[in-house]
Amino acid sequence: MIRNDTVNNQFYLKMLLLHLGYGFLIYVFPSLAKIILAGIIASFLFIIIDRKNRGNEALMAAAYIAGGEVFFRQTSAVIFYETGKYAVIIFLIIGMFFKGASSKTVPFWIYLLILFPGVVMVTFTMSYEFEFRKQVAFNLAGPVCLGVSALYCYYKKIKKEDFQRVLVMLLMPVIAQAVYLLFYTPSLDDVMISFSGNYASTGGFGPNQISTIMGLAVFLLSTRLFTIKNFKINIIDALLLIMVGYRGVVSFSRGGIVTAILCVIAFLILFYFKQNDKTIKKLNLKIIGVLVIFISVWIFSSLETGGLIGNRYTNRNAMGQMEDDITTGRVELIETELSAFYHHPITGIGVGKGKEYREEQLGIGIASHNELSRLLAEHGILGVFALCILIFVPITFWFKFKNNYYFLAFVAFWFMTINHSAMRIALPAFVYGLALLYIVDEKKNPVHRKRLAGE
Repeated sequence: MIRNDTVNNQFYLKMLLLHLGYGFLIYVFPSLAKIILAGIIASFLFIIIDRKNRGNEALMAAAYIAGGEVFFRQTSAVIFYETGKYAVIIFLIIGMFFKGASSKTVPFWIYLLILFPGVVMVTFTMSYEFEFRKQVAFNLAGPVCLGVSALYCYYKKIKKEDFQRVLVMLLMPVIAQAVYLLFYTPSLDDVMISFSGNYASTGGFGPNQISTIMGLAVFLLSTRLFTIKNFKINIIDALLLIMVGYRGVVSFSRGGIVTAILCVIAFLILFYFKQNDKTIKKLNLKIIGVLVIFISVWIFSSLETGGLIGNRYTNRNAMGQMEDDITTGRVELIETELSAFYHHPITGIGVGKGKEYREEQLGIGIASHNELSRLLAEHGILGVFALCILIFVPITFWFKFKNNYYFLAFVAFWFMTINHSAMRIALPAFVYGLALLYIVDEKKNPVHRKRLAGE
């Protein structure tokens, strides 16, 4: 009988080869991007419906779209900007149609209901120039995606092997994107470097989103080095870690890489102390190996950028002078949103009104970079209740079961990402949902396992 680990490793290698080719193909023939994405979505829909989501195919499909959303946007494969978020929502809703959701998901139903009074509120506060559909869709798609992800995942049992496949599906499109960027900008020798975000190294697309997605890949590949016990696979993952780490660093957008490092630390906090003495010795060596990779990537990036990347991460300008604001203007954005909450604490200013409110206060119309302050500003006291649900429900779940090594890392990824990039992409919303999964290790507990209330 073939072990599940072997099957998963074979699956990983096949997917990896496919996506190395995918990234190169889109670079050579960019016009194929739309056709390929349409085929991917259609295939996922067929598989989910045909198999009735018996193997959590909906979760895997949603993972793939969440991981690939930035790549699809960058290559103009999407029909409209929020295609990724809507696809994740649709896949998970179809999945719940076949497998249902736990009876314990009431807090997240409340969370979703909390979002919609703000839609009504904005109809009273919007100006004549306000683009109602566009602004509401832009600001609600992410939070709704989070709610649906939580509904699907909360108290959902999933085998450890299937969970690993979900993570592979999350990772693969990022690998394809890294390959695409490798061919698009193989070297920084002949490009102009921008401190506000290096578009030259990110294929002309938003450095913040590229940094976020590459940070996710850094985190996932690092944890694979600790959890996958196969030397050949580990070598491949180490090489991929170097590639995505470099791409993330030279984006000059710090949020994704800082988040990745914090998530690796958060993962190790839960994973390390659950190992026996024999495993810990091997784990210590792997930790040293990962540190060597991180340091090597940093040194190479520093050489490629003439030392400028060091200035960026130590909050200095190109001349080496210390900058006043380490957040590159984000504090000012948060202050306007907290001011809006202060003046409209009960009702908030309405969904999507934040950009217009900021233009009235500061004279600049910039979308929020912080989901927490946006919730407060646009939803008022209901936003406070929403935040309480999002923070305390996962904590309660963790203390009850403590069986997901990724829990703290996933929550950290969600929290850090929405604080520097709001919910511009589906990824933090989807990853939040993954933190709520109940992972079953059939090897350790093949017959008797804790029954979930509401199962």
